[in-house]
Amino acid sequence: MSATISPATGKAYGVQRVCLAWGVPRSSFYSRAGRKTLPAVLLKRGPKTPLSDDEVLSLIRTDLETSPFVGEGHRKVWGRLRFVKGIKVGRKRVLRLMRENNLLSPHRVVQGQPKDHAGKIITAAPNVMWGTDGTKIFTLEEGWCWLFTAVEHWNAECVGWHVTKNGDRFAALQPLAMGIKARFGSVGAAAARGLALRMDHGSQYLSEHFQNQIKFWGIAPSFSFVAEPQTNGVTERFNRTIKEQVIYGRHYRTIEEVRMAVADFMDRYNRLWLVEKLGFRSPRQAFEEYQLKKAA
Repeated sequence: MSATISPATGKAYGVQRVCLAWGVPRSSFYSRAGRKTLPAVLLKRGPKTPLSDDEVLSLIRTDLETSPFVGEGHRKVWGRLRFVKGIKVGRKRVLRLMRENNLLSPHRVVQGQPKDHAGKIITAAPNVMWGTDGTKIFTLEEGWCWLFTAVEHWNAECVGWHVTKNGDRFAALQPLAMGIKARFGSVGAAAARGLALRMDHGSQYLSEHFQNQIKFWGIAPSFSFVAEPQTNGVTERFNRTIKEQVIYGRHYRTIEEVRMAVADFMDRYNRLWLVEKLGFRSPRQAFEEYQLKKAA
């Protein structure tokens, strides 16, 4: 109305005259007029980032497509972008973009209040504590088979594994023998003296033969708490990883097919799997760097 021409004077009424007539402060008029000039879509607050959301999303999609693993979460994607490729992007920004575009891992952690556990099973150096456990895998022609693994608690490296039809006490010792041979160079008496072995209360591990054999190697037994699998969490988490990457969603006809798939994954895992607690380095990379630092 302020721009309306007065028939008496031939001039516009003006803001001051109209506001006076309506009893409205001029500040309210200018405030309302200023709000009309705002863009329809608000821009991102803060400093302008080098990459737009579309560019970051494209990098995320490319990383997921070229990764040798499936079902990885936003931390792994951000870790590769930030530490492997040197792209400066925030972790929460990667999380937001992956959530908005349905790219988050389908393997979600069970929600709820976690049970308090004040213990610590991560060691400050390698060859202090290993964990071992067994899990069952189904094949179409030969039925159930067993996978036994031995995992280093320091860097989550799989030091030994064994796929077999019968999950007895002898089979449970095979991944340990593989790891001891690789790490200590021998499976003789006291070859692994100073090493502790975390295990559950399975019949294989409670057997006299198993206990006598690890004592022969110089290994001290360390049992997890009953009904608290998190106390053997390093190996339990590794078993979950290998099932998500190799077992779930696949059909194996024979035990040999399972053995070949596991062997291929073990090599890729130790060389390429990024572990957050290691600064997004692979288990093998962390171990090699530790050896170089120790030798220096």
